[in-house]
Amino acid sequence: MDYKALRGQWERDTLSPLEKKDKPRARIGVLAGGKDAAPLYGPDDVAALDPVTALGVPGLPPFTRGVQPNMYRGRLWTMRQYAGFGTAKESNERYRYLLAQGQTGLSVAFDLPTQMGRDSDDPKAEGEVGRVGVAIDSIDDMRTLFDQIPLGEVSTSMTINSTAAILLCLYIAVAEENGVSRDKLRGTIQNDILKEYMARGTYIFPPRPSLRLITDIFAFAGKEVPKWNTISISGYHIREAGADAAQEIAFTLADGIAYVESAMKAGLDVDAFGAQLSFFFNVHNNLMEEVAKFRAARRMWSTLMAERFHAKSERARALRFHCQTAGMTLTAQQPLCNVARVTIQAMAAVMGGCQSLHTNSYDEALGLPTSESATIALRTQQIIASESGLADFVDALGGSYAIEVLTTELEAAAQKYIKRIDELGGMVNAIEQGYPQREIQNSAYTYQLEIEKKQRIIVGVNAYVKDTEPVPVMKVDPTIEREQVARLRAFRAKRDAGVVKATLDAVTAAAKADTNLLYPILLAVKAGGTVGEISNALREVWGEHTETLVL
Repeated sequence: MDYKALRGQWERDTLSPLEKKDKPRARIGVLAGGKDAAPLYGPDDVAALDPVTALGVPGLPPFTRGVQPNMYRGRLWTMRQYAGFGTAKESNERYRYLLAQGQTGLSVAFDLPTQMGRDSDDPKAEGEVGRVGVAIDSIDDMRTLFDQIPLGEVSTSMTINSTAAILLCLYIAVAEENGVSRDKLRGTIQNDILKEYMARGTYIFPPRPSLRLITDIFAFAGKEVPKWNTISISGYHIREAGADAAQEIAFTLADGIAYVESAMKAGLDVDAFGAQLSFFFNVHNNLMEEVAKFRAARRMWSTLMAERFHAKSERARALRFHCQTAGMTLTAQQPLCNVARVTIQAMAAVMGGCQSLHTNSYDEALGLPTSESATIALRTQQIIASESGLADFVDALGGSYAIEVLTTELEAAAQKYIKRIDELGGMVNAIEQGYPQREIQNSAYTYQLEIEKKQRIIVGVNAYVKDTEPVPVMKVDPTIEREQVARLRAFRAKRDAGVVKATLDAVTAAAKADTNLLYPILLAVKAGGTVGEISNALREVWGEHTETLVL
């Protein structure tokens, strides 16, 4: 008897009578696309899977089993705790505290005005300065933010998109003031503008000039900052907006396709800039599906780079990614339960082969993390690394019937989305037509209905409800906005206004021409040009994007 026959007999003679007597609990399909897991997986489910071409070995294409041969047996993932609030001074204190607690990389959160290219004294910035991240207006703020932090030794990730070029130049300028040459700097800028149009909203310029700016960053960093990851193509915010796992893979990789196409049209070598690409994924509570998601994404990207773009180097084909646990799964009700959610998600990220990881704090549904909650989040990673044994295995779940089936199913579902985007003329055209926005909205709506109907159980929200004991919540002092504005105006008063104007004019001129924008932007920040002023110099040429309404 083969296994398929054995399982059929088991389902008929053993499982079915049991389920007639003790009915399985009512449930909906909680996997991508509303699918449900099968009660059992076996070798017949993976009979068509070629382990050589579909799985391979870790460190070699198609990288299904990981991008490094020994994964964490050699070096642990980078532990980054996303942080930034209020002023540069306060954020610097938090960074130094986290480094002292064992964090191995910095991850900077910027406030909305900085993300949107508005200085702190801009009327449109009122009430938002320092609220959801640190306010950075000038090189003076950047000096304070990284005071006493060894930029030649620490890897820094900056979650910044529309103004990524400006913040990268500020980072380079401050490093060089401290004697660290730009070729020694390591880190990542998110720099992923396409997902902003469909999922998040911190865009400034229309998509096409924004792509030009990203391509300029690729070219500049390839020559000047070779150890820097020039983009973190981000599915995180796509998932936070309501996408399921298959949509997260598909829309993230479709964004990546658009960036590669744009760079190649500009004459860049795919094997050179492709090696500097990185990705950023969400990680949810369904541990098995999340592990499969990461494996499917690696396999798909390796194939895309080789077959669509003819990349030859293994580095350019390897999908390297940062992970962050899912903010949208955190609950304000019974917030200490979020510690368990974050632990499950962090384990999925590690078993899925992430290169760096941020674990959310349990109180983030209520406010910015306190020092205590941020430490617990970091300790969660350290316990997984030191006590769980997971770091001893390369692709621990590889070969699991369930994992291999889920990996293949997610890949097939994501491929359908990418095919549709190709039919629409690529991701920029698809975004302009509202296609990914509509798909994400529909998925988010379905998810919320399932919670409201108690088809999807969220502990503490629609089941196992109890009164919640209050927990300490961090609040940003509103006086910091006035203080930041005062510092900014004092900084402007001591600049050489003529030199600043000349450098800003050079930025505008470069935007009108085909000159690489990073060089004039770097001169502008060194002269004292602010984030808002440099953004305005680009607005003069490109204008601002108007949102595509999706019904």
